[in-house]
Amino acid sequence: MTTPSPSTAGARARSLQTDLRERSRDWLTPLNLHYAGLALVLLTNLYLAVQMGILWQQAKGQDAEAVANQQVALKTAQLQARPLEGLDVKLTRAHQEADRFYADRLPVSYSEVLSELGVLTKRQNVRLTHVNYAEAAVAAQGVSQLTEVRMDASLTGDYRSLVLFLNGLERDRVFFVVNGVTLTGQQSGTVNLRIRLTTYLRGMAPGEVQTAAVENAPSSALDKDLDAQAAKAAATQPGGPQ
Repeated sequence: MTTPSPSTAGARARSLQTDLRERSRDWLTPLNLHYAGLALVLLTNLYLAVQMGILWQQAKGQDAEAVANQQVALKTAQLQARPLEGLDVKLTRAHQEADRFYADRLPVSYSEVLSELGVLTKRQNVRLTHVNYAEAAVAAQGVSQLTEVRMDASLTGDYRSLVLFLNGLERDRVFFVVNGVTLTGQQSGTVNLRIRLTTYLRGMAPGEVQTAAVENAPSSALDKDLDAQAAKAAATQPGGPQ
């Protein structure tokens, strides 16, 4: 094997360097540099497009979640506000119904209460023998005045008549609340009942005319008057005191 001389090796190295220099010169032409720059720009644009796509997908997902949350919040607010729809109309109607109830079913005086009880007892052939009264203020003075009147009454009659009386009392035009009924005696088909009931006296509206002769009379005077009426009725009935 022949070893190349130093001069030959140097010549080959110089020839290789010259060849590489010439090839580099061929590649580094303005056109090739333009192509290389264009490729770099395209790669950069592709990278930016991919990044923008990723960000857009993320933003789209967040926007959809935000819209869904807003829709849920809106629906919740609508459901919560639904009971308040037309509240002003409901309040006006409630006030009108309350005023109508006051005017139609609540008495203005004790005489009106006694008169209604008298009508009911006469209708069912029941004797009201005794009544005690107790009252308590519920509302202030004026048109909105309201007084609770509690009555403890004793009645006598046959069983069917007393049942009809109680039914009529609960359905009467005047507002009565039956709080309790107690059987106190029974003899020869006649039943004695003790009944506790409540009604309310209202204040008179402006311009309303009071037709009752007695207004807010003391309980004792009313009780005496009722006892006198009951005794007179008992004396005129068959088998009653002579």
